[in-house]
Amino acid sequence: MNQFLSEKEIQAIVKRVLSDSLVNFKENQLAEQPTPNDKKQGQKKIVAIGTDHGGVDLKEILKQTLIANSFDVLDVGTHTKDSVDYPDIALAVSKLVTSGKAWRGVIIDGAGIGSCMAANKVPGIRAALCYDYDTAINSREHNNANVLTLGAGLIGTNLAKSIMITWLTTDFLGGRHARRVDKIMGIQDQYLSNGTKL
Repeated sequence: MNQFLSEKEIQAIVKRVLSDSLVNFKENQLAEQPTPNDKKQGQKKIVAIGTDHGGVDLKEILKQTLIANSFDVLDVGTHTKDSVDYPDIALAVSKLVTSGKAWRGVIIDGAGIGSCMAANKVPGIRAALCYDYDTAINSREHNNANVLTLGAGLIGTNLAKSIMITWLTTDFLGGRHARRVDKIMGIQDQYLSNGTKL
């Protein structure tokens, strides 16, 4: 059995890769337009960050990582390990994002799940629970997530830092993804406009 590709097969593969790359390049040209939450070029971007009692140590480390990467930080707490309710923290971060006072938000709790659910109840928020590099990239490129949630009890410090910086520095691809994000927001708008309950 021949283990090598013929010249014709190699040319077909190269042609297909170039064609796919051109399609992706064209879609990338339709990337997101600046939103009211985006800062002017050259200015620092403000990230709101908050945690319940389960993520206080991680929050402090992530704050330093943000500052080291030239982000401004709005810390909504908590600052001690005394028990607090994660929905309150999720709401505080989300309100800063939707008001335009923060460009993006980061919320930490034990698993990241509850904070994600709570944040997504706030109109205009697209929160994503990310637990690795791929989910960080996908939630930004495909979903234009504006809030990141992390589970302090499920991921290590270095992974959390990597996820956060990857998420903050990944652009929305726009194109076909913009249509889908519009549909997500359309579902929200449908229920907000007529008060209908599921």
